[in-house]
Amino acid sequence: MNEKNSLGLNKCFLDLDDPFELFGRWFDEAKKNEINDPNALALGTASKDGIPSVRMVLLKGFDKAGFVFYTNLNSQKGNQIKDNPNATMCFHWKSLLRQIRIVGVLSQVSDDTADKYYNSRGYESRIGAWASKQSSVLKNRNELLDSLEAFRKKYNNQDKVPRPSHWSGFNLKPSSIEFWLDGDNRIHERLKYTLNKNNEWTKSLLSP
Repeated sequence: MNEKNSLGLNKCFLDLDDPFELFGRWFDEAKKNEINDPNALALGTASKDGIPSVRMVLLKGFDKAGFVFYTNLNSQKGNQIKDNPNATMCFHWKSLLRQIRIVGVLSQVSDDTADKYYNSRGYESRIGAWASKQSSVLKNRNELLDSLEAFRKKYNNQDKVPRPSHWSGFNLKPSSIEFWLDGDNRIHERLKYTLNKNNEWTKSLLSP
């Protein structure tokens, strides 16, 4: 018989008041068990007209301030975020039969934070940030390849590739975080943390 926590959920939900701590525990397990990209997440944004858009991005950091990813600020997602900073993230770890959904508001990270991460990337990735006009229409593939080559020539010192001003990161400050565990016969287990007006996290069990 599976061990349960104080709420009657599987013991993997633990008994924590801080959702960031529980996220960290689950994320550590995903990094050990998920074969490909345990930090991959589906990011949902919407235009100012409310038209939704979802794509996969990679989590590049998290703490109690929120969850961080990086992108071209002039991309579709970048432009949608400028118009409507409300967003949601969904992690799905099939190996663990778990998912986490996070809802909140996005804000751009500081230049220092963006610089630090950008400079940790490989040379080709840094060049790609310059060469790719993300989400724009290409005449053909060679247009991109030629742009890559041009920026390799421009920044031929691999230690001196400045971060483009149009490339940075966003931090999702959550208002709710839901943890989900697959259950037999689709009787899943769901635990939702919600930030109240006193800036405190409250927990709720959700029906599957």
